[in-house]
Amino acid sequence: MFLKKYASPLVCGFGASVLSIIPELKMLACCLVIPAAALLSLFLDQKINRLNEKIDSRKAITFGLLTGLFAALFATSFDILLTMIIRTNDFVQTLPQTESLIREYNLGPIVDDTIKLLKEMVSDIKNNGFSGLYAFAMLFSNLVINTLFGLIGGLIGMNYLNKRKINQN
Repeated sequence: MFLKKYASPLVCGFGASVLSIIPELKMLACCLVIPAAALLSLFLDQKINRLNEKIDSRKAITFGLLTGLFAALFATSFDILLTMIIRTNDFVQTLPQTESLIREYNLGPIVDDTIKLLKEMVSDIKNNGFSGLYAFAMLFSNLVINTLFGLIGGLIGMNYLNKRKINQN
């Protein structure tokens, strides 16, 4: 029942996650791809179920959050899988720039501890292909960002699709 009712957020979240691991699109994933996927999930639900009524805010919020949630889970899984296979990722490659940026803030002894932790994560990725702390940080970050932008996309999609329906009538 759940899968049938929420198939479009699952499919659109999967599609958004695939697009969000492409290096050129990774920058646009949060603010463009995820909201577009949420809008598309509402649109597909209307087409699949042949619904002609207006979309209510509860449905828009649910579909937006679920699209963001599925996108976060799949994107994190894909990122971890690719990291395990090739034993490197954007985080590993940008550590020197990140380290110099953190040192510029002159935060005191916390800087050394932070950099030590980051270097341990990079070492784990290079040696084992996996870092539990990196995986947790990616999952948490993706969950927060993707669900937030999925929610925004769901509400924008509701507004757009409802106006479109009014103009058709």
